[in-house]
Parts: sequence; structure tokens; C-alpha cells
Amino acid sequence: MEKLTVYHGPIGKEEGERRLSMDGRDGCYLVRNSDSVPGVYCLCVLCRGFVYTYRLHKDDVGSWAAETSPGVPKRYFRKIGNLIAAFQKPEQGIVMPLLYPVTAQKRANNTDTYL
Repeated sequence: MEKLTVYHGPIGKEEGERRLSMDGRDGCYLVRNSDSVPGVYCLCVLCRGFVYTYRLHKDDVGSWAAETSPGVPKRYFRKIGNLIAAFQKPEQGIVMPLLYPVTAQKRANNTDTYL
């Protein structure tokens, strides 16, 4: 997770929303630690002025999955980067595709975008 440029660490919900609002573009996104569930991450995406949050977690065999809209089958990915790439496409069970990565400032110079 540390090599993922959109991973902002334990910044909290409010700070995550602030960073997305500062970007302001529909489809901008970041990943942060969950405030309420240890070991779980949140994929946050801005759409029409609201921030939508989707929990990301690893299963027992190390595959990544996201909690999406009800009725959408859960998909598993070997790498977090593959999950993000899948959600950059439309109709994947989230409010809109991930279009504009909001990179963490201290990791902005890292060229290794995905694990």
C-alpha cells in the first residue's frame, strides 16, 4: 500500500474529503486508512460535490476487494493496482469511474504508481 501514490495513510474522513474538494473534479480519488475498522482502507471518490467512500480489504488469501453497490458481484484482485484499474472503467458498482488520482504529497515523486 505504501507504494500506491494515491494512498494518503491515516488522514481521517474529514481530511480526505477536504483534499478531494480542493481538487474539485468529478472522479478525483484517493485511498486512506479506515477510521472505524483496523486493517481496512477506504477508496474515496468525488462526484457532484459529494465524497463517496468504498471500503477496500484483503481476504484470507491476500486478494483485494471493494464493497460496492448492492447487487454488484464482489470482484477480487491480486493487487490493489488492478482493483483501481478496474474501477477506472464505467459501470463497476461505484458512483463514477476513478478519473483523477489525488496523490499524497510526500509520495508525489514516487514513480511506482501501483503495487
